[in-house]
Amino acid sequence: MSEQQPPLFPKRGVKGEYGPPVAQVKTFDAHSSLATASSAYHDYMVRQGFSEHTVKAFLGDLRLLQKYFGTNVTLNSLGTKELNDFLTWLLHYRDVPCSPKSYSRRITTLKSFFGWLASIKILPFDPAEPLIHIKVKAPLPEFLPHALTEKLLDAAEKKLKSDKSDPRPYVLAHLVLQTGIKKAECVNIGLEDIDRTSDPPSIIIRYNSPRMQHKERRLIFAADLLPVLEKYLEHYHPQEKLFECTPRNLEYVLTDISEMAGLPHQVSFEMLRWTSALRDYRDGMDHDHLRRKLGLSKITWRETEQKLAKLSDPL
Repeated sequence: MSEQQPPLFPKRGVKGEYGPPVAQVKTFDAHSSLATASSAYHDYMVRQGFSEHTVKAFLGDLRLLQKYFGTNVTLNSLGTKELNDFLTWLLHYRDVPCSPKSYSRRITTLKSFFGWLASIKILPFDPAEPLIHIKVKAPLPEFLPHALTEKLLDAAEKKLKSDKSDPRPYVLAHLVLQTGIKKAECVNIGLEDIDRTSDPPSIIIRYNSPRMQHKERRLIFAADLLPVLEKYLEHYHPQEKLFECTPRNLEYVLTDISEMAGLPHQVSFEMLRWTSALRDYRDGMDHDHLRRKLGLSKITWRETEQKLAKLSDPL
């Protein structure tokens, strides 16, 4: 879920580490409503290039805060006690359950939002700073044991060799297992990103967003996949992308061969990615090499490495 990830609030100038100088963003004050500040924060996140998912999640959390305190609540009425009351309501008194992951993210939202307000001098201090950030321990990811991996690949080969030969499942399953790429990266592979002449052959993982270019990398795959890749290209005649279909269609391909193989669970891109990473980890691949292969930052790699260690030796 490379990459030296950029700080949540990139430094800009000398008047505050959270963004543009105060004069450019201070269109409201401490007496303004939470709704007004949330709107300004939305504009700030868009200017800073926050991901669409992050913007949507943070604004949803702030709307929940507004729901709890009321439409007209002002910024200067929200102190640390009030924020803790809100968090208590989320955990114990709201009708909708709050998962540990959602709770942790909502604390992040409060710290981000109120930290920004304090940095641009809207508030004299950050009321969210004392909040205790509970670190959520995510469950270990699912992966395919060796025997089930072989069953999946056998099913893909049957699709390839059937009367209605379809090379796509074979290419897809082998490529993801060999490279460990994410679904979005797989869908984005361009034909020009595939080097079939190098030894071994390789693909380049590219990103359109400048903020994500640090995740770009070249990944090799086995030369014995090339003949099937040629069959795939002849069969589907893609023009620009290797897989010119929706991500959902590729998920259906994995579902189909999962059912053919009689697997107990439907195989996902994430499961294949972890299977690939665990195989490399167990084979002794240099950890920094594996980190870069997966496109992870050093910070993200710490947690990933711990999970791989537990998966490799669960006892």
